[in-house]
Amino acid sequence: MESECPTETKKGKSKTPKKAKESILKQKSPAEFFAENKNIAGFDNPGKCLYTTVRELVENALDSAEAISELPVIEITIEEIVKSKFNSMIGLVDRERVDEELYDDYETAKAREKRLAKEARAQEIQAKNAALGKKVKEHAVSKSSKGRGEASFYRVTCRDNGRGMPHDDIPNMFGRVLSGTKYGLKQTRGKFGLGAKMALIWSKMSTGLPIEISSSMRGQNYLSFCRLDIDIHRNIPHIHLHEKRDNKDKWHGAEIQVVIEGNWTTYRSKILHYMRQMAVITPYAQFLFKFVSDAPDKNVTIKFARRTDVMPPVPVETKHHPSSVDILLIKRLIAETSKQNLMQFLQHEFVNIGKPLAERLIGEMGPEFSPKTAVKSLTDQQIVRIHQLFRQAKFDDPSGDCLSPAGEYNLRLGIIKELHPDMVATYSGSAQVFEGHPFIVEAGVSVGGKDVKQGLNIFRFANRIPLLFEQGGDVVTRTALKRISWNNYKINQTQDKIGVFVSIVSTKIPFKGTGKEYIGDDISEIASAVKSAIQQCCIQLKSKIVKKMQAREQQERKRNLSKYIPDATNAVYDVLKEMAKSHASKKKRYEEGDADILRKVSDHLITKETLYEKLTQHVEKVDYEMALEYATQTGVREEPREDIYLESLDDKGNFFDFHSPIFVFRLFL
Repeated sequence: MESECPTETKKGKSKTPKKAKESILKQKSPAEFFAENKNIAGFDNPGKCLYTTVRELVENALDSAEAISELPVIEITIEEIVKSKFNSMIGLVDRERVDEELYDDYETAKAREKRLAKEARAQEIQAKNAALGKKVKEHAVSKSSKGRGEASFYRVTCRDNGRGMPHDDIPNMFGRVLSGTKYGLKQTRGKFGLGAKMALIWSKMSTGLPIEISSSMRGQNYLSFCRLDIDIHRNIPHIHLHEKRDNKDKWHGAEIQVVIEGNWTTYRSKILHYMRQMAVITPYAQFLFKFVSDAPDKNVTIKFARRTDVMPPVPVETKHHPSSVDILLIKRLIAETSKQNLMQFLQHEFVNIGKPLAERLIGEMGPEFSPKTAVKSLTDQQIVRIHQLFRQAKFDDPSGDCLSPAGEYNLRLGIIKELHPDMVATYSGSAQVFEGHPFIVEAGVSVGGKDVKQGLNIFRFANRIPLLFEQGGDVVTRTALKRISWNNYKINQTQDKIGVFVSIVSTKIPFKGTGKEYIGDDISEIASAVKSAIQQCCIQLKSKIVKKMQAREQQERKRNLSKYIPDATNAVYDVLKEMAKSHASKKKRYEEGDADILRKVSDHLITKETLYEKLTQHVEKVDYEMALEYATQTGVREEPREDIYLESLDDKGNFFDFHSPIFVFRLFL
């Protein structure tokens, strides 16, 4: 065929056609992949990039402090950088516009005249409606006059008092994507090995400026300083400066500073909401948030004070449950194990496989398996057989000992500290299992509070991280809206200020989508546990609400009785006076007891004031006796009217904590 023949040149020589570019095999580094698909890591737009950067830095700081059981003290600062300052930072000279028509916000004289006329008409209509007392929306600025606008830049700084980082590891910890210390099987806030690395990638894409890291570990007399960016195509750090400096203050922790493009205006509420929710779930941490701008009226400083010094236990790394592994994972465990034979491998690398069960499993695998089979010599077919048996065999569920939930005590404190509700109930469920991974669901439900909207206000947490986006499809939202009959618990879903807090911790959170922002409603084990936890809180609240309702009824009954005391006093006294006259005139004779009372009325020993006082005392007595009878029958006692928090002593000495769901008693030895 003609298409198969070599191309003829003018000189009659054949020329081999060039290979099409589409057929050339290419390879991308992980850094390049995430740079091109940054939405996977939550860097969708400048505003979301600013929010995600703050989130990643704060969570890394918390992990660092908790790893050494240090009460976290975290300072986060966002500094707005104007265009002229940014240009000077990168060594760029400002330039005036020459060709106005080249810019996106340019508009012709005719278009400007038309826009101004339209805005003038809108203002006239707005003024007329205002005069008539009607509410109107603000006139939106047209896109032609607004344009896309100039980029906004921010310096984000996060400082903590955590573990710090080894001097030599800093470049790879920040300049190499998919490298990290959180890949073991345990409850962690992050898993992808991205975090601050994505902030560095976004910084390189939007500003070209490097990231700066200062760090020092406990006991070090020096401070590590590193300025670096990342080689996107090779996924390796590009180090500008890496040196040791004096650590005169003996500080330990890390300070990370990065300059990025962002949008504070649109994501201000999200960032502040995130910080508030983080204060709820970690009341043992102290946060100081600052937004700094050249415009003083835009500045923000918020301190989220520590409420307790009782921290959740540090989550521990665990082994894989047999029902949760796949063929690839079994091969990796075989390659990494230090055990020689199959018996030792099964007992050492998996939970809930003791020696008797391991022997039974090996016997079930077939004659080609034995306890002394060299685990490194297993064939692909034998590994598949092991995997099939793991899927079909019955194993005990893994325990939740490796998990670190916030705890009812901390959850309750966090809710009270940030929302100031009228009443709150908390519940922590026992460990349950989903696909071989243990999980625990904690919940809190509050009624009333400060800065709380009417209706349901849902707060979601996964491994003690606030989830702010994609709420509609989340299991917590769907459960609260569709599966809880709030009226059954004396709670009005539309009129009451209801806070619903659900925290799920697990060695594997089954997030939907790549944004790690919501947990699907299709996992029956989790959906059932969430519903049960919320219901347990509602049952607690119902008893409190019923108690308050009865107290209100008693007060209303007392008010009604007290309201009629003057009329009853006058009526009774008038009757007694008439009876006394009849008795005195001997028209009618009364028995000795009644006669004695009537004589006292005639002698003015019993007056209206006397009757009024006696009736008032009787109403008080009846009210008290009814309240006492109710308290005796129900066992309910009056709660303290004020929140109580005792500042901790200088706890250099030894002490022991006795934990309860709602308090911690500390005994100093």
